[in-house]
Amino acid sequence: MSIFRQLSTRRLVGLLTAVAVVAAGVSVGAMRAFGSSSPRPPAKPLDAALADAASAAGPVGIRARVQFTNNLFPAGSLSGLSGSQGSALRSSASGRLWWAGDGRGRIELQSDAGDTQILWGPGRDVTVYDSSSNTVYTLPFQVPARRADGHAAPSLRDVDTFLKRLAGQWTLSGAVPSDVGGQPAYTLSASPAHSGGLLGSLQLAWDARQGVPLRVAVYAQGQSSPVLALRATGVSYGAVPAGDLDITPPGNARKVELGGSTGTEGTRGGTAAGRRVSGLAAVQARLPFAVSAPPELVGLPRRSVRLIGGSQNGALVLYGQGLGAIAVVERRASAASGDQLSQLPKVSVGSATGHELATPLGTIISFDKAGVGYLVAGSMPASAAETAARDLG
Repeated sequence: MSIFRQLSTRRLVGLLTAVAVVAAGVSVGAMRAFGSSSPRPPAKPLDAALADAASAAGPVGIRARVQFTNNLFPAGSLSGLSGSQGSALRSSASGRLWWAGDGRGRIELQSDAGDTQILWGPGRDVTVYDSSSNTVYTLPFQVPARRADGHAAPSLRDVDTFLKRLAGQWTLSGAVPSDVGGQPAYTLSASPAHSGGLLGSLQLAWDARQGVPLRVAVYAQGQSSPVLALRATGVSYGAVPAGDLDITPPGNARKVELGGSTGTEGTRGGTAAGRRVSGLAAVQARLPFAVSAPPELVGLPRRSVRLIGGSQNGALVLYGQGLGAIAVVERRASAASGDQLSQLPKVSVGSATGHELATPLGTIISFDKAGVGYLVAGSMPASAAETAARDLG
């Protein structure tokens, strides 16, 4: 979580939405062509269904219509942000997808305010161009190249080993026969076995004959509608022209690099020893302000305290385990820190005033107190995050 304190509001929202869209896009980018509609497939054990999907051969290219669902940001939560209204990144949208067999891909999401383009591929960073704000976001994540021909697909035994590893952390539904977009499909639902925070489940549906992902979705606890989802329909396959896999943003587009300062101290020009500074006493000795790290926060025990770097040193304090953990980032407050999340809704944090982004999957609160800037983040309700923020210091 060390990057959030250093991001402007626009960068933070761009990162949250871009990662969500790109993660879904990369999954759909692995799609293979499917044929005409047919009834639901016969029941099949999960390991066999996954092994069959993994062994299916991929096409030379794919075109598809896509429907993107984004209920991550509650109505009004981004009303103070410039360019937040109407962007295809911040609301549900429809669009198109192109994917080439070498791993390059592009998704175009359409809205009244302008289209959003997401591009990825081997040897290139993920690029998101949001025309509503005329901004190009670059995320340093590269999709692996397609495996070489002749590389063996996972065996049934390999799949069984993988599923056994998952069993300790996730509860799996099995391969449920389904009909997705008129295609015979299997749907897998995975729910955290423990410490899942607000995450209810992840769902993946793939074509029963071709093994192609047809839908990915993320659900919050207690909700029957997805928070995030991407569904493909109207898929066709064949060679995709290179021109369909790239775009050229306007020369005056603003450029934002996401995640550029994620390392701990020593990552850039420091020593290896600096990257290993941990423990409350050791971290406190390296910082010019008092680190707030109570033994527990909203009932969760303190797990670790680490020194983090970037534009200025700070502390990262983690509480709890798994997806339900809370991360607290602390740095010396500066004149520039007032811009962080400052356009988001205000929230009272004791005697201080903070800014809050609350979503169905988690909450982020930023505030300054006694010369120290704090960022509290976790997959927890806003009320819990506010209590945790007030208990610091």
